[in-house]
Amino acid sequence: MLKKLLLAGAALTVASTPVHANELRDAVSEDMPGLMELYRDLHANPELSFQEVETAAKLAARARALGFEVTEQVGKTGVVAVMRNGDGPTVMLRADMDGLPLVEKTGLPYASKRTAIPASGVETGVMHACGHDTHMAAWIGTAQLLSERKDEWQGTLVMILQPAEEIGEGALAMLEDGLYTRFPKPDYVLGFHDAAQFPAGMIGYSPGYALANVDSVDITVPGLGGHGAYPHTTKDPIVLASAIVMRLQTLVSRESSPLDPAVVTVGSFHAGYKHNIISDEAKLQLTVRSYSDESRQLLLDGIKRIARGEAITAGMPEDRMPTVTVQDPYTPSTYNTPEFTENVMADLSVRFGEDRVMKVPSVMGGEDFGQFYRADPDNIESLIFWVGGVPAEDFQKAEAGEIKLPSLHSPFWAPDAEKVIGTATEAMSSTTLRLLAPASS
Repeated sequence: MLKKLLLAGAALTVASTPVHANELRDAVSEDMPGLMELYRDLHANPELSFQEVETAAKLAARARALGFEVTEQVGKTGVVAVMRNGDGPTVMLRADMDGLPLVEKTGLPYASKRTAIPASGVETGVMHACGHDTHMAAWIGTAQLLSERKDEWQGTLVMILQPAEEIGEGALAMLEDGLYTRFPKPDYVLGFHDAAQFPAGMIGYSPGYALANVDSVDITVPGLGGHGAYPHTTKDPIVLASAIVMRLQTLVSRESSPLDPAVVTVGSFHAGYKHNIISDEAKLQLTVRSYSDESRQLLLDGIKRIARGEAITAGMPEDRMPTVTVQDPYTPSTYNTPEFTENVMADLSVRFGEDRVMKVPSVMGGEDFGQFYRADPDNIESLIFWVGGVPAEDFQKAEAGEIKLPSLHSPFWAPDAEKVIGTATEAMSSTTLRLLAPASS
């Protein structure tokens, strides 16, 4: 796969004319200077989750000017823009808006210098280190193209700007605020995400499960503290918590099917105050990843069972059992409906060329885009795909071992925004036009 990606990246660099160049692609090119100006503005002025007030207002105004019926403050800071164009299916296009609490280190002339106060209460820098600025610019690019081509489609277009993807709460907030009852309910839901592992302009997709369930789990392990010189008079929570950490590894290695991916990572272990004091408590923080609901339940039940079982083995009394708290809401897995996904990607393969469209492995990262499908899985077709953002030259250097690429959420992530926005705008627009093509007379 890496060799194919490398060759594709080189092809993107040297190709003088894109495969199947057409009027839609020409229109994207004409709009690109304005979209890049918008992108730079969005990049320089990021806002944190549920704080996207300026961003939402700025883009809502643009959607109104294009003729959309626009409603703001859906799910706190979300935006819903609707364009009705006769009878036909309803397509919903989604972009997420929030940045991350990071100090930007890209060195770009339009780098963010913004600061904000997240839920932690500690002031921080803010950066679009996950590429949501490219998502929003392509959202506007798609809105422009589709509003100009109303004679080419028939049905209802619902375009949403979602807040708080980075904390996994924005999609659910919009749904709970009536996204599917106050506004036309979609037959198709589409989105994309820039990718830091593919050369710029590549499209990657995963039929079926594409991204994972993400659970955050807290375990509080009580003990009976005392002097470090007299451990026999205590119940040491560090020893007990260590046993829990080690036993948790068997949930994946011995209880989950090798064919069903799962992750249980203990990311934080806090206990104790001083060399010679046995503490009376230890705290663990876990991230738990799975795809199916059944696998998720197996892992969460196993965590509770192991924590209790190890406490019993350590001789802890019933009233001093560990407590296991699963944070709610969690980020559910994202499922791309397979037949729909393959059909869309077959069309994009013709449009862009097979070298630029590739089936890729699912990932254990999380994305709350999956909420939109889960709200009505029997009646909605859903797809989120990747658009590579790594400059082709950097990708080739990384493959040669000359440099290491920054990942998403890195303060150094700086995608080739023009290729991401251009590719995504064309892909989203062409797919929507196909889904809403007027019925043959």
